[in-house]
This record gives sequence, C-alpha cells and structure tokens, in this order.
Amino acid sequence: MKQYIITGYDHTDEGAQKRRADVRPHHLDGARELKANNNYVMGGAILDDEGKMIGSVMVLQFETEEELEAWKMKEIYITAGVWETVDVKPFKVAFSVQQN
Repeated sequence: MKQYIITGYDHTDEGAQKRRADVRPHHLDGARELKANNNYVMGGAILDDEGKMIGSVMVLQFETEEELEAWKMKEIYITAGVWETVDVKPFKVAFSVQQN
C-alpha cells in the first residue's frame, strides 16, 4: 500500500473551533472505519501553545490514488470546512512502536 502524510490546518475564523467540535465525532468515526479497513496508520491533533486544536496530522495508506481521492471527498474535516489547507505527501513509515 502507498502511504501518505496528511496535514490539515484549521480555518481561523470566529466559528472555526465550533465547526471542529461539531463534526469531530464524525471525523473520529471515519478514522475508526479507516483503521478497520487497514487504511489508518496513525494520527492526531496539532495544538497551539495553549493546547487548542489548530489542525491535524494523519498517516494513511491506500492501494490506489483513487482510494485516496475517495477518502478526501468524504472526509468531514474537508467537507465541513474545518481544514483551511490540506497537504498530502507520499510518506513511508520506517517502523512503528507496534513493530518493535
């Protein structure tokens, strides 16, 4: 499978934090679905100096570019306007703590 690092930075407008909070349960459901399908490697929130969520990083893996594009089309942080910018780059995990 091809691996990708996805970095999404949140919008900074007045409603940005509420949008994130409102759809976060759906985002986490999507991550669970990715994990069940062996597409999820790892992920988490990017925090500012005060500990407020301002973005996300995910490492995902897909068999094809079409699968990656299909994920992007339904990712709630993209479709609901939580992420202002999304950067997707090819990535290769060297090893993980699970691999020891």
